[in-house]
Amino acid sequence: MADRKKVIGTVKYWVLLNIGALSLAAGVYFFKSTNNFVFGGFSGLALILENYIPNINQSLILLIMNSAVLILGFIFLGKGCTFRTVYCSIIYSLENFLFETFIPLDSPLTDQPFMELTYSVLLTGVGSAIMFNCGASSGGTDIVALILKKYTSVNVGRALLFTDIIIAASSFFVFSQPAFTQVYGANYGMTAGLYSMLGLFAKAFLIDGVIEDIGKSKYVTVITNEVDKIGGYIINTMHRDYTTYVAEGGYTGNQKHVLMIVCSRPEARRLRAKAKQLDPASFIIVSDATEILGKGFRDPG
Repeated sequence: MADRKKVIGTVKYWVLLNIGALSLAAGVYFFKSTNNFVFGGFSGLALILENYIPNINQSLILLIMNSAVLILGFIFLGKGCTFRTVYCSIIYSLENFLFETFIPLDSPLTDQPFMELTYSVLLTGVGSAIMFNCGASSGGTDIVALILKKYTSVNVGRALLFTDIIIAASSFFVFSQPAFTQVYGANYGMTAGLYSMLGLFAKAFLIDGVIEDIGKSKYVTVITNEVDKIGGYIINTMHRDYTTYVAEGGYTGNQKHVLMIVCSRPEARRLRAKAKQLDPASFIIVSDATEILGKGFRDPG
């Protein structure tokens, strides 16, 4: 049973990782690049550089930059630069290349830039959040962040946000060039820049929200006289462990057992129902646990 559960968990993990990479690649190619939205990061920098380096496309620039920082990651981080990030970086760059090869786009899918900005933020934000939650990323500035964190005292979060703002802000100037204004209008640089800045901040908030929601578990406290029955259900059916201690009621002075367990949301619902079935007089508290580190949950490394 344990081996089967481990296999299912491993398959689910890699499926999620691929879904995250695909979502990110689709958001970048179909909605972000065609509208010249620049949210920062290597994908934004590649979009900017594509306009200055002749005969080279965005996916190739992205692959070159990611390869360079991954090599630096192996040199300076060792095991910190994990196989998962290498895998996601390669898959993400490959998917961008395949999209460009088999579904070439020379213009946006629609004439509704705000709608396309929304889809761009959603797809790239959710894709990045899924990969972050799996302990991976698409490479790029995330590897740079790990190197800075290990070898300097720089506030990495602020440094990366500052860098992303600079890259996004550069779109005001890049897309104000005649090559763009003659095609899209005199105010195109301002329009592209404002959309890029809006997308940058919206994506940042979305990633934080999705990561917190994906990683959210439930902390269940059960006060009961049927500790053996409820504890047996937790161990034998849920295949989880629990912590228990004896507590005394402040008003009644009666002693009861307190069971504490952290589990997934579906497991918490089933435990709540089962505990009430086994002990109708039980007192149950279910609360959110936004970050759980340890065996059976997220790897603290």
